[in-house]
Amino acid sequence: MDRPITTLFMLMSVDGKISTGATDELDVDKDFPKIAGVNEGLHQYYEIEQTTDLWSLNSGRVQAKVGVNTKEMPNKTPVSFVVIDNTHLNENGVHYFCSLSKEFVLVTTNENHPAFNVNASNLHIILQNELSIKDALIKLKSEYGCDKVTIQTGGTLNGLFLREKLLDYVDIVVAPVLIGGKDTSTLIDGQSLMSESELHHLGVLKLQECIVLENSYLRLRYKVMC
Repeated sequence: MDRPITTLFMLMSVDGKISTGATDELDVDKDFPKIAGVNEGLHQYYEIEQTTDLWSLNSGRVQAKVGVNTKEMPNKTPVSFVVIDNTHLNENGVHYFCSLSKEFVLVTTNENHPAFNVNASNLHIILQNELSIKDALIKLKSEYGCDKVTIQTGGTLNGLFLREKLLDYVDIVVAPVLIGGKDTSTLIDGQSLMSESELHHLGVLKLQECIVLENSYLRLRYKVMC
């Protein structure tokens, strides 16, 4: 394979939502700890997250949402991070990931991105004319030695991975809560299929493992068959 093996790893509600609402002020990381019946088992998701791949791919919007643009610099970890972003990260956010990451790779189509003002030995920028996740993945493997990567982006980018057949595994932690709302982001968003001829864009899964966790949480692990 000329690209890394990918695993979509996400926390979602029983109805497939990955946020608690339709605005950036609402977020599962901030809101689930406040909800009785959900908070008690939440630690299991973060514990599983610590066992995922040493490369992690994220979106700039999600990272801005959780506050990296204003956070103090973190300690370095052995994890390398990839962020797809055009406008959401500021210079502080870029410095944050440089401090956090073994290697930090920014994928952007914005030639004026604040990352170009940052001087860091572990910062690498993949500048594209148009976003091509496939090309970015190929470059991650060929130039940076990324063999496996965990995907933790928002619903729209997750949808691009699905439609372009770039997902190999799906690893989902299901929280015992219903959220609802047609405008609330789900595990897979993006453009809906419009005809029967597009059914080949679906992702057919084979269940590998179903683990009943504590406090009514579930972990579902799938291999993407096609």
